[in-house]
Amino acid sequence: MTDAARIDLHVHSNRSPDSRLTLEEIVGRLAYQGLRGFALTDHNSVEGHRELAELARQNRGYLLLPGVEVSAREGHVLAYGVREAPPPHRPVAETVEWIRTHGGEPVLAHPFRWSHGVGRRVADRVPVRAIESRNGHSSELANLRAEDVAARRNLGTTGGSDAHSLADLGRAFTQFDTAVGTTDDLLEAVRRGSTTADGRSLGLGGRIRLGFRTAILRAGRGFRPI
Repeated sequence: MTDAARIDLHVHSNRSPDSRLTLEEIVGRLAYQGLRGFALTDHNSVEGHRELAELARQNRGYLLLPGVEVSAREGHVLAYGVREAPPPHRPVAETVEWIRTHGGEPVLAHPFRWSHGVGRRVADRVPVRAIESRNGHSSELANLRAEDVAARRNLGTTGGSDAHSLADLGRAFTQFDTAVGTTDDLLEAVRRGSTTADGRSLGLGGRIRLGFRTAILRAGRGFRPI
């Protein structure tokens, strides 16, 4: 692998309580979506990392990046390249520091989303190198606000579909404008802030359908938060 790549940096498998996707299904869909890989970012869990590593060995044409979506106190944080799940429900700044000290790279997940996204006060100050400025489940307004923060702070931008179903995979993605051949290359590009986000936001109808689906899933797990 020597050319630039489109990677979906925000994907959930059936190790997340709100997704039924298997990792094999995700890998099998990558070429169809024009993706060179994805990051597994299950909620507060690294249970899928061992299977992901095995699939990476079997599918060497793809880049499969281990990650976690952490439920921090003020909103969610994406952690890439960590071996264990960061402790949930801690302040965002503390979560970011934990990720860094454990060899990973933190990225703010879907800022300005009405649920689970940090607001402007945190987005303007938390010490990260990149912000997810294009999330496939966020509104256009929320994504534009995230882009504005990244531009003002001179941060890198990432994109991810936030897929919980195959239909959403690749809806948003990260463009790596330098050659990447390994998952370490992906991490280094995020650290340098050299990535860019692209893809589609979610319209009003889609957000209504997503909200309805989310409500059903929350009821099914006894309204326990993720």
